[in-house]
Amino acid sequence: MAFCPNCGTPADDGVKFCPSCGKAMAQQSQQQQPPETDAQDAQKNKVMAILSYIIFFVPLLMGAHKQSKFVKFHANQGTVLGLGMIAFGIVHGILTAILAPNPWEAAVRYYTGSLGAYGVITTILGILWLVPSALCIYGIYNAATGKTKELPVIGKFNIIK
Repeated sequence: MAFCPNCGTPADDGVKFCPSCGKAMAQQSQQQQPPETDAQDAQKNKVMAILSYIIFFVPLLMGAHKQSKFVKFHANQGTVLGLGMIAFGIVHGILTAILAPNPWEAAVRYYTGSLGAYGVITTILGILWLVPSALCIYGIYNAATGKTKELPVIGKFNIIK
């Protein structure tokens, strides 16, 4: 039994055209292997999918997202998450710079136990950093277990085509 190199449909030996898609069958004397399943793809490319969440641009630079649907899914999720974290970091930095008290005022607030607006906002922003961190851990878990579950809130965005 042979398999169509285009769509993976099984076909009898000696058939010149695929019964499903109509493309020409490769003429080889040896039997062809069936196309890789999703489980095999996930098992083979777990490391690159995990890297998508740690250093999101590595799979993109290496072109792994073009060779594997599993890596492409996780590279997209990791890229959206990474870009979101960069944007959040910029907002955090701007708000911190605008609201930062002068060093003397900060020392007085520290010793008197008063947080002030700066302390409240930086505390809230610090707590908000837990959200992308949790999403990153969730994405790594899904990649390590071979699942293609979308991340909550940001999973619907599709950057990588």
